[in-house]
Amino acid sequence: MAFEFIKKLPTPDEIREQYPLPPALVKVKEERDLEIRNVITGKSNKFLVIIGPCSADNEDSVCDYVNRLAKVNEKVKDKLILIPRIYTNKPRTTGEGYKGIVHQPDPEKKPDFLAGLIAMRKMHIRAVEETGLTSADEMLYPENWRYLSDILSYVAIGARSVEDQQHRLTVSGFDVAAGMKNPTSGDFSVMLNSVYAAQHPHSFIYRGWEVNTTGNDLAHTVLRGATNKHGNNTPNYHYEDLIRLLDMYQKMDLKNPACVIDTNHSNSNKQFAQQIRITKEIMHNRKLNPELHSLVKGVMIESYIEEGCQKVGGGVYGKSITDPCLGWADTEKLIYDIAEYE
Repeated sequence: MAFEFIKKLPTPDEIREQYPLPPALVKVKEERDLEIRNVITGKSNKFLVIIGPCSADNEDSVCDYVNRLAKVNEKVKDKLILIPRIYTNKPRTTGEGYKGIVHQPDPEKKPDFLAGLIAMRKMHIRAVEETGLTSADEMLYPENWRYLSDILSYVAIGARSVEDQQHRLTVSGFDVAAGMKNPTSGDFSVMLNSVYAAQHPHSFIYRGWEVNTTGNDLAHTVLRGATNKHGNNTPNYHYEDLIRLLDMYQKMDLKNPACVIDTNHSNSNKQFAQQIRITKEIMHNRKLNPELHSLVKGVMIESYIEEGCQKVGGGVYGKSITDPCLGWADTEKLIYDIAEYE
């Protein structure tokens, strides 16, 4: 056989029983989920800022970052909803490199998936306990969703996953906001078809069960830029891109038209410092056009304690070991600037 079965891992129910979300935090999550729902549905004019490290590689530095974010949140919470990025699965273009804390709870050691599942859950719970901010994660593996489904307030579906049937159907069973990114090709119709699929009910096989879902009315689009056939990155956050997306939304039978813009990846050509300029252009375009103000509900920003990135084992506390990120000083200033636009 091509598969070597190493050991059977605990089910989500077993992990959740061992590491439960404290009852007080259940209420925190309910309140946060409702706040975010009200933004996506247009009941609230607050703006979403989904912000944090490219990959959550270390519990202490990630929770340190989220604690800093919580202090800023107290000053902007009347205008913004800050959602920490605690991304515990890292998609890799070639399959090589650090794949996230679920694979390697210690990036310098070999993979340990049992320890990784526990580390993932403990880090997410600790962040909420210390700050009251429920987080966002990327659903790279649909079968892993229920290990965190009682904790997360936002889920991203990546550019390489958005065309996958299992991802789309699994999102249709979520009760939280889910951002469906445009594929790496940049095709808006693929992204919108994914939103359509996620917003409708389905029957399918999930973790060995026959399941029915009701559809997720909070599924929405995320613009992250594109890569053309020559390998060059093409941004899609400009005014004209947003008008095109708005026009396509109006031609489809979709609930709660909404867009979040990823300011890094192909939109910035992975030039992390450009996220500041890109964010300000997005905020300016929302001011210019009331329809865009209603459509664009938030931004995604990659940011950590120290700016840039380092190799695994680099030893710099709070510095990304995957894509380069904004540093804390620029991050704090940018959040206040975003609030000023609102």
